[in-house]
Amino acid sequence: MENNQVSYIKADGNKIINEKYIKWITKIDDCLELCTRSVGCGTNDGTTHKICKINSLDSYNKLKKFFE
Repeated sequence: MENNQVSYIKADGNKIINEKYIKWITKIDDCLELCTRSVGCGTNDGTTHKICKINSLDSYNKLKKFFE
């Protein structure tokens, strides 16, 4: 991806996320949990976004390749 291109992924809950701002991703079963906050996120404090295979298959597949 070139520097001037903006790439987005669809998260659960009808949210669209700019890939440039993803700080970390963790895999939990058939879902991915990710943080976009510059100061970090806690996994159980409501500051993360979920991308589940059943809800957002294209985005899930795009990011899960990093775990293979």
